[in-house]
Amino acid sequence: MSIIKQNVSRIMNLVASSCNQVHRLSTEVCPIVVTKNRTAHEVQEMYDLGFRHFAENRVEKLLERQEQFPQEDIIWHLIGPLQKRKVKQVINRIDLFHAIDRLSIMDEIEKRLEQPLDCMLEINVSGEVSKHGFTTEEALDAYRASEQYEKIRIVGLMTMAPFDASDEEIRFFFSRLAQIAKTIEKEEGLEAPLYLNMGMSGDFEVAIECGATHIRIGTSWFEREED
Repeated sequence: MSIIKQNVSRIMNLVASSCNQVHRLSTEVCPIVVTKNRTAHEVQEMYDLGFRHFAENRVEKLLERQEQFPQEDIIWHLIGPLQKRKVKQVINRIDLFHAIDRLSIMDEIEKRLEQPLDCMLEINVSGEVSKHGFTTEEALDAYRASEQYEKIRIVGLMTMAPFDASDEEIRFFFSRLAQIAKTIEKEEGLEAPLYLNMGMSGDFEVAIECGATHIRIGTSWFEREED
Protein backbone atom coordinates (compact mmCIF):
# COMPACT_ATOMS: atom_id res chain seq x y z
CA MET A 1 0.00 0.00 0.00
CA SER A 2 1.37 3.43 -0.93
CA ILE A 3 2.14 6.07 1.67
CA ILE A 4 -0.63 8.25 0.26
CA LYS A 5 -3.20 5.47 0.51
CA GLN A 6 -2.10 4.75 4.09
CA ASN A 7 -2.40 8.43 4.98
CA VAL A 8 -5.82 8.74 3.37
CA SER A 9 -7.08 5.77 5.39
CA ARG A 10 -5.65 7.20 8.62
CA ILE A 11 -6.94 10.74 8.07
CA MET A 12 -10.42 9.70 7.00
CA ASN A 13 -10.66 7.44 10.06
CA LEU A 14 -9.75 10.45 12.21
CA VAL A 15 -12.40 12.52 10.43
CA ALA A 16 -15.00 9.84 11.14
CA SER A 17 -13.90 9.54 14.78
CA SER A 18 -14.03 13.31 15.31
CA CYS A 19 -17.50 13.43 13.80
CA ASN A 20 -18.66 10.61 16.07
CA GLN A 21 -17.42 12.55 19.10
CA VAL A 22 -19.99 15.27 18.42
CA HIS A 23 -22.67 13.15 16.77
CA ARG A 24 -22.06 14.36 13.24
CA LEU A 25 -21.95 12.43 9.99
CA SER A 26 -18.57 12.27 8.27
CA THR A 27 -20.34 13.24 5.06
CA GLU A 28 -20.88 16.68 6.60
CA VAL A 29 -17.14 17.39 6.30
CA CYS A 30 -15.51 18.20 2.96
CA PRO A 31 -11.79 17.34 2.89
CA ILE A 32 -9.88 19.63 0.54
CA VAL A 33 -6.58 18.45 -0.90
CA VAL A 34 -4.04 21.29 -0.83
CA THR A 35 -1.64 20.50 -3.67
CA LYS A 36 1.02 23.12 -2.93
CA ASN A 37 4.49 21.76 -3.80
CA ARG A 38 3.16 18.31 -4.70
CA THR A 39 4.02 16.42 -7.87
CA ALA A 40 1.49 15.72 -10.61
CA HIS A 41 1.83 12.02 -9.80
CA GLU A 42 0.86 12.62 -6.17
CA VAL A 43 -2.14 14.72 -7.15
CA GLN A 44 -3.19 12.07 -9.65
CA GLU A 45 -3.13 9.41 -6.94
CA MET A 46 -5.44 11.52 -4.78
CA TYR A 47 -7.78 11.91 -7.73
CA ASP A 48 -7.69 8.17 -8.36
CA LEU A 49 -8.60 7.59 -4.70
CA GLY A 50 -11.80 9.55 -5.25
CA PHE A 51 -10.94 13.07 -4.10
CA ARG A 52 -12.35 15.92 -6.18
CA HIS A 53 -11.76 19.08 -4.10
CA PHE A 54 -8.29 20.48 -4.84
CA ALA A 55 -6.77 23.77 -3.70
CA GLU A 56 -3.83 26.06 -4.33
CA ASN A 57 -2.95 29.28 -2.55
CA ARG A 58 -1.31 31.05 -5.50
CA VAL A 59 -2.96 32.06 -8.75
CA GLU A 60 -0.14 30.90 -11.01
CA LYS A 61 0.08 27.49 -9.36
CA LEU A 62 -3.65 26.93 -9.56
CA LEU A 63 -3.66 27.72 -13.27
CA GLU A 64 -0.78 25.28 -13.75
CA ARG A 65 -2.72 22.57 -11.93
CA GLN A 66 -5.71 23.12 -14.16
CA GLU A 67 -3.51 22.59 -17.19
CA GLN A 68 -2.23 19.33 -15.69
CA PHE A 69 -5.68 18.15 -14.64
CA PRO A 70 -8.40 19.27 -17.07
CA GLN A 71 -10.99 16.84 -15.65
CA GLU A 72 -14.36 18.56 -15.50
CA ASP A 73 -15.38 16.93 -12.22
CA ILE A 74 -12.61 18.61 -10.20
CA ILE A 75 -13.76 21.37 -7.85
CA TRP A 76 -11.06 24.03 -7.71
CA HIS A 77 -10.48 26.10 -4.56
CA LEU A 78 -8.31 29.21 -4.31
CA ILE A 79 -7.34 29.45 -0.65
CA GLY A 80 -4.80 32.27 -0.50
CA PRO A 81 -5.23 36.05 -0.52
CA LEU A 82 -5.94 37.55 -3.91
CA GLN A 83 -4.35 40.73 -5.27
CA LYS A 84 -6.61 42.99 -7.31
CA ARG A 85 -4.36 42.80 -10.36
CA LYS A 86 -4.69 39.02 -10.45
CA VAL A 87 -8.45 38.77 -10.03
CA LYS A 88 -9.17 38.71 -13.76
CA GLN A 89 -6.68 35.87 -14.33
CA VAL A 90 -8.38 33.37 -12.07
CA ILE A 91 -11.78 34.39 -10.75
CA ASN A 92 -13.76 32.71 -13.55
CA ARG A 93 -11.71 29.54 -13.33
CA ILE A 94 -12.41 28.51 -9.76
CA ASP A 95 -15.39 27.03 -7.97
CA LEU A 96 -14.84 28.47 -4.50
CA PHE A 97 -12.74 31.37 -3.25
CA HIS A 98 -11.83 31.02 0.42
CA ALA A 99 -10.31 34.33 1.25
CA ILE A 100 -12.35 37.49 0.83
CA ASP A 101 -10.33 39.42 3.39
CA ARG A 102 -11.24 43.05 2.70
CA LEU A 103 -14.12 45.06 1.28
CA SER A 104 -12.14 46.51 -1.62
CA ILE A 105 -11.51 43.12 -3.22
CA MET A 106 -15.25 42.50 -3.57
CA ASP A 107 -15.67 45.33 -6.06
CA GLU A 108 -12.97 43.91 -8.31
CA ILE A 109 -14.29 40.35 -8.05
CA GLU A 110 -17.85 41.42 -8.87
CA LYS A 111 -16.64 43.44 -11.84
CA ARG A 112 -14.71 40.51 -13.29
CA LEU A 113 -17.15 37.68 -12.63
CA GLU A 114 -18.98 36.23 -15.60
CA GLN A 115 -21.27 34.13 -13.43
CA PRO A 116 -22.02 33.77 -9.68
CA LEU A 117 -19.20 32.45 -7.51
CA ASP A 118 -19.29 30.89 -4.04
CA CYS A 119 -16.94 32.73 -1.68
CA MET A 120 -16.05 32.76 1.98
CA LEU A 121 -15.20 35.65 4.26
CA GLU A 122 -11.83 35.28 5.96
CA ILE A 123 -12.14 36.16 9.64
CA ASN A 124 -9.00 36.84 11.68
CA VAL A 125 -10.40 35.38 14.89
CA SER A 126 -7.06 35.26 16.69
CA GLY A 127 -6.29 38.90 15.94
CA GLU A 128 -2.76 38.16 14.70
CA VAL A 129 -1.31 41.14 12.85
CA SER A 130 0.37 38.81 10.37
CA LYS A 131 -2.95 37.32 9.24
CA HIS A 132 -5.34 38.64 6.64
CA GLY A 133 -9.06 38.95 7.20
CA PHE A 134 -11.84 40.86 8.87
CA THR A 135 -11.88 41.22 12.63
CA THR A 136 -14.57 39.42 14.59
CA GLU A 137 -16.29 42.79 15.07
CA GLU A 138 -16.30 43.45 11.31
CA ALA A 139 -17.68 40.06 10.26
CA LEU A 140 -21.38 40.91 10.28
CA ASP A 141 -20.89 44.22 8.45
CA ALA A 142 -18.68 42.45 5.89
CA TYR A 143 -21.42 39.93 5.23
CA ARG A 144 -23.97 42.71 4.87
CA ALA A 145 -21.66 44.54 2.47
CA SER A 146 -21.49 41.45 0.29
CA GLU A 147 -25.26 41.42 -0.16
CA GLN A 148 -25.11 44.35 -2.56
CA TYR A 149 -23.35 42.20 -5.16
CA GLU A 150 -25.25 40.01 -7.59
CA LYS A 151 -22.50 37.52 -8.41
CA ILE A 152 -20.62 37.16 -5.13
CA ARG A 153 -22.30 34.53 -2.98
CA ILE A 154 -20.97 34.34 0.56
CA VAL A 155 -21.55 30.74 1.58
CA GLY A 156 -19.31 30.54 4.63
CA LEU A 157 -16.59 31.82 6.91
CA MET A 158 -12.92 30.82 7.04
CA THR A 159 -10.26 31.15 9.70
CA MET A 160 -6.89 29.73 10.70
CA ALA A 161 -5.56 29.17 14.19
CA PRO A 162 -2.09 30.46 15.09
CA PHE A 163 0.69 28.01 14.32
CA ASP A 164 1.81 27.81 17.95
CA ALA A 165 -1.62 27.85 19.60
CA SER A 166 -2.46 25.32 22.30
CA ASP A 167 -5.33 22.88 21.86
CA GLU A 168 -7.39 24.97 24.25
CA GLU A 169 -6.71 28.15 22.26
CA ILE A 170 -7.47 26.41 18.96
CA ARG A 171 -10.80 25.21 20.31
CA PHE A 172 -11.61 28.73 21.48
CA PHE A 173 -10.83 30.29 18.08
CA PHE A 174 -12.80 27.69 16.13
CA SER A 175 -15.75 27.89 18.51
CA ARG A 176 -15.68 31.66 18.14
CA LEU A 177 -15.99 31.38 14.35
CA ALA A 178 -18.98 29.09 14.81
CA GLN A 179 -20.57 31.68 17.10
CA ILE A 180 -19.99 34.44 14.54
CA ALA A 181 -21.64 32.32 11.86
CA LYS A 182 -24.69 31.76 14.05
CA THR A 183 -24.93 35.49 14.72
CA ILE A 184 -24.88 36.27 11.00
CA GLU A 185 -27.43 33.55 10.29
CA LYS A 186 -29.77 34.94 12.94
CA GLU A 187 -29.31 38.63 12.12
CA GLU A 188 -29.71 38.10 8.37
CA GLY A 189 -32.42 35.46 8.59
CA LEU A 190 -30.47 32.95 6.53
CA GLU A 191 -32.31 29.79 5.59
CA ALA A 192 -29.17 27.70 5.15
CA PRO A 193 -26.32 27.66 7.69
CA LEU A 194 -22.99 29.13 6.68
CA TYR A 195 -20.11 26.79 5.97
CA LEU A 196 -17.28 26.78 8.49
CA ASN A 197 -13.94 26.47 6.76
CA MET A 198 -11.35 25.80 9.45
CA GLY A 199 -8.82 23.17 10.35
CA MET A 200 -5.65 22.01 8.64
CA SER A 201 -3.29 19.05 9.05
CA GLY A 202 -2.47 19.74 12.69
CA ASP A 203 -5.85 20.79 14.03
CA PHE A 204 -8.63 19.44 11.81
CA GLU A 205 -9.92 17.08 14.52
CA VAL A 206 -10.64 19.97 16.87
CA ALA A 207 -12.11 21.95 13.98
CA ILE A 208 -14.55 19.16 13.16
CA GLU A 209 -15.63 18.94 16.79
CA CYS A 210 -16.29 22.70 16.66
CA GLY A 211 -18.43 22.39 13.54
CA ALA A 212 -16.06 22.60 10.57
CA THR A 213 -17.66 21.74 7.24
CA HIS A 214 -14.47 22.19 5.18
CA ILE A 215 -10.94 21.18 6.21
CA ARG A 216 -7.79 22.01 4.25
CA ILE A 217 -5.12 19.31 4.37
CA GLY A 218 -1.85 19.31 2.47
CA THR A 219 1.33 17.63 3.68
CA SER A 220 -0.43 14.98 5.79
CA TRP A 221 -1.87 13.28 2.72
CA PHE A 222 1.51 12.82 1.12
CA GLU A 223 4.32 12.33 3.62
CA ARG A 224 5.10 9.58 6.08
CA GLU A 225 3.84 10.33 9.57
CA GLU A 226 6.64 10.98 12.04
CA ASP A 227 6.97 8.55 14.94
